[in-house]
Amino acid sequence: MKNTFWKLDKLGRVMLSKHYQMRQFLHSEIGEANGIPNIPDDPDIAIEAGKRLCEHILEPLTEQFGPLIIRSGFRCARLNAFGAEKGLGCRGNEANHAYHIWDHRDADGHMGAAACIIVPRFNAGDTDLKTWEDLAWWIDANLPYHRLTFFKRDFAFNIGWHEEPQQVIYSRHPKPHWLKK
Repeated sequence: MKNTFWKLDKLGRVMLSKHYQMRQFLHSEIGEANGIPNIPDDPDIAIEAGKRLCEHILEPLTEQFGPLIIRSGFRCARLNAFGAEKGLGCRGNEANHAYHIWDHRDADGHMGAAACIIVPRFNAGDTDLKTWEDLAWWIDANLPYHRLTFFKRDFAFNIGWHEEPQQVIYSRHPKPHWLKK
């Protein structure tokens, strides 16, 4: 137990970019509620993918819109599999490799990382963007994102970085549909 604490403490202190530490991406309600530690199998890949997500995606968003809320980020394979099995909002592991499972490459051998975020200034109506579609198109025009998935609650959305980005936009709001495929 003590060894796990120190391992997570050290990992959590890794700076991924100017505003983001690994610690911000390790919290998981699923893990907390079910006693599943969210620890990468391969911390080096998780850190590298996380750095690219932060540098190429989250830092530009922070510069444009101010502080972001990180709802979820990294998921270890064990935690993600549990969340998918129990219907807790996780897709299966293979679909999440190089996405929420940062430390496993996808089936084509590519690295990637994703986070579910909220943009408080957007939610408060404090930007020139009026709808989630406006926000999606701003991201599409300005960032090298992989996939965007918008959710019904809090205008939260998944955004990812990937070595071979698809640049697709999906929404579950107001009903499931593709904005860009």
